[in-house]
Amino acid sequence: MRRRRQHRRLFVAAGAYNIAWGAWVALRPESFYQATDLPLPTHPEIAACLGMVVGLYGIIYLEIARVPERGWIPAAVGLTGKLLGPAALALHIAAGNWPTSALPVIVFNDLIWWLPFALYLRDAWPHFHADLSAVRQRSGSMTVKR
Repeated sequence: MRRRRQHRRLFVAAGAYNIAWGAWVALRPESFYQATDLPLPTHPEIAACLGMVVGLYGIIYLEIARVPERGWIPAAVGLTGKLLGPAALALHIAAGNWPTSALPVIVFNDLIWWLPFALYLRDAWPHFHADLSAVRQRSGSMTVKR
């Protein structure tokens, strides 16, 4: 895989970051709201659950680091989330629901990862495509005729 070593480092960093961020939000959900000047939620367990999900993404990113040739789909899902998060935040800021003080969260959780994830997806595509072709060939040879 092209740039394999760099991609492995990227996903180790992304995994560690997501696990740390997720643990922080899961264990202290009110701290996110305090850091972004948002009013404290009436149901902090929702934010804690989100933190848990972010932390689980970290584990997935560590698996991509372990075998980068097989991480195209989870990385594509991760990048999609990193694109949709800022879009949703922009809508909430424009509507006056969230303060601009929440923008640094998006920078570190999403924006800085766009280019490296996109580059990884480009480099991993040939491996993903080859796996798809191999699955198609295996499933075609195992087709039972009636």
